[in-house]
Amino acid sequence: MLGAQEQRSEVARLLAQISEEYEAAQRGLSGLSCGSSQHAFITTKMENMGQLHTQLQSIVGDVAIAMIAEQLNNC
Repeated sequence: MLGAQEQRSEVARLLAQISEEYEAAQRGLSGLSCGSSQHAFITTKMENMGQLHTQLQSIVGDVAIAMIAEQLNNC
């Protein structure tokens, strides 16, 4: 079981990683060539965000999605 400080650090790390995945997907909308490579890239980033959400939810519970929404609003 993680201590309180370790949990805060893990939550912060997961939120930062979610932001990075989101920003990469946003850049992928214009940065890659059109077509299937662009779609595959963005899909991968969104799937990664889903896995990170699951990890975050295991630490903080149902409030995870609200934390993610707030984090992405700040991007």
